[in-house]
Amino acid sequence: MEQLLNRLLLPDADLTSLLALLVDEIRPVKAHDFETARRNLQALCYLLGIHPELRSALRAAFNTLLRTHRHIELYTTTGILPNTGFAPEGFRRIGHKLLPEVLDPGLLRSVLRRAFDRPSDRHWVAGVGEDAWLRLIEAIRFDEEPASETFPHSLLELLRSLRVLSYGIAACGMEPELLRLEPSLVTHESPFVAQNLEMAVYIEAYPENWGKPPSEDCDDRHLRVLFSQCQEVIERVRRNAARNGTSIRLTYQLQRLRQLLRRSEHLLDILAGLHSKGVQASAHPPIVSLFIRLVNDECQRNDLGRHWRQNTELIALRVTDNASHHGEHYITETRAEYWSMARSAMIGGVIIAGMACLKILLAKAALPPLTGALAFCLNYGLGFCLIHILHGTVATKQPAMTANAIAASLSHSSDKLRDIEALTDLIARTCRSQIIAILGNVGIAIPLAGLLAFVIFSSSGEHFISPEKSLHLLEEQSLVHSAAVFYAAIAGVCLFISGLISGYYDNYAAYNRIPERILQLGWPQRLFGAARMRRVAAYIGDNLGALAGNLLFGFLLGGTTFFGLLVGLPIDIRHVSFSSAFIGIAFVGLDLAPDLWLLAWAMLGVAAIGFMNLTVSFVLALNIALRSRQVSDPQWKNLARSILSHLRRQPRDFFMPPQKTV
Repeated sequence: MEQLLNRLLLPDADLTSLLALLVDEIRPVKAHDFETARRNLQALCYLLGIHPELRSALRAAFNTLLRTHRHIELYTTTGILPNTGFAPEGFRRIGHKLLPEVLDPGLLRSVLRRAFDRPSDRHWVAGVGEDAWLRLIEAIRFDEEPASETFPHSLLELLRSLRVLSYGIAACGMEPELLRLEPSLVTHESPFVAQNLEMAVYIEAYPENWGKPPSEDCDDRHLRVLFSQCQEVIERVRRNAARNGTSIRLTYQLQRLRQLLRRSEHLLDILAGLHSKGVQASAHPPIVSLFIRLVNDECQRNDLGRHWRQNTELIALRVTDNASHHGEHYITETRAEYWSMARSAMIGGVIIAGMACLKILLAKAALPPLTGALAFCLNYGLGFCLIHILHGTVATKQPAMTANAIAASLSHSSDKLRDIEALTDLIARTCRSQIIAILGNVGIAIPLAGLLAFVIFSSSGEHFISPEKSLHLLEEQSLVHSAAVFYAAIAGVCLFISGLISGYYDNYAAYNRIPERILQLGWPQRLFGAARMRRVAAYIGDNLGALAGNLLFGFLLGGTTFFGLLVGLPIDIRHVSFSSAFIGIAFVGLDLAPDLWLLAWAMLGVAAIGFMNLTVSFVLALNIALRSRQVSDPQWKNLARSILSHLRRQPRDFFMPPQKTV
């Protein structure tokens, strides 16, 4: 380390390369070894303290780099989303991961990238703590430099950066997406525009007042008030978006606005500390904080996952909120609601029995692969839509909805025991509601499918399916004779995706005001009447997500096998309701005398299929719902402990409704 510092004394030294080598000396072998990095920084501080000439050389190197490189890109671009949009920025990151960009040697940002050239550097840079970097600044002793009578180049770059950031805030704050959700930005003075005017006054006054006592012209308090007003507008837009729907474009613009405002406030903090001539101690903390932030952002500049997480939080929350509203209907509390759920599940079982028989007829028709796959998709999709229209219930559709309702409750609960216990009761009610729904589906699908097969046999004299096909159907549902459990997990993923689709289209209907646009059509009102069209528009607004989710869920189920055929993979699906219906059909096809062991394995297979359908879809849906609400780990752990305790004390609550109260 001392040899590197001595090389800074050479007149032709490559300062950027030497700085990168110095960082390499400080960098620990393991990025999370903060203690080693802290000791290396302490060693550097010690060397600077006992060797004034090395301290002077390092200070001169920093001053030269700051004076000879452009700062603006570092302050206005690093860590701030560009104005190109969500998709172009995603493709840019992918392209730069595959083929790194060429660094401009004249940019200060390039110096930072060359010095901290490993993505893992962000861990130890932040992990050593701000105090360690503050001690390094103090060890370099910038105050030993003679005070300059001219305005410093670094401060000029900061002011130019503030001007660019201010223009970005003004432009981003007048985007049509924001104006639609916050009309006051047009009818009243916009804080996004007002801050730009105030920023111009501040930038003009700062050099004239540099080194003098703070004056009213150079006061940034009014700017900070305007920034806080901008933040309030952003929060109002977010709340409006939660009610009226959102889009990726809007989410992206809100995220960019917050980044621009935070960076502007950070630069104002630095300028406030540097107002007097020389580097003042009050400027050190914001400088270190900005340094750590910039290193973190540069290390993640091509991180596609971070980009996705940053910009989909509000959409994920909106989608899961829509699903949670529907999920509340799948959670019963009273005995009346419990038995109403059972009747609703029986309606679903009736239609599923018919769908299972129709699927076998379509398979017997020996259609071409693409036509057959489309027919299977329509059978599933239209059947699920019919179940929804008739107010029936498909048990496996519940977890993706109820998981979001649980997450919505969890995100508003605290670590207090009474809140967790209330949520535990909600989960117990959810479990028993899903159990009765499965029993309703399966309890009707098995006998009714068998009855339909028997009626066809009685009327035609031929079995609905041959004994060989019946054996094959039982083996397909068997726990040991097929990969039914794995195929059930694939169906669980499809169930999870269909839940997201439902939430997405509910958001789409709200954001694009689909019911209001339908009512603007003239010819349907003349044809069907205004009152009927109002009911139709209201129904579509309330049920577009459910209908789209059910239809596309059918296409996911029907298209999975065809996709496996195309790519040559043994991919299939198993859905508990259809598997149970196939057992009823196969039972009749074997003249009511199947192999008992095979039948037993098939029944166990149906139970395992149901478990996998529910578990996979529930875990995936709960995971994304919790992430979108940023639920903390302690809450999740407290909830798990509370559920186990409740299950030991009152297991009946997870299976049966409460007794009638007097």
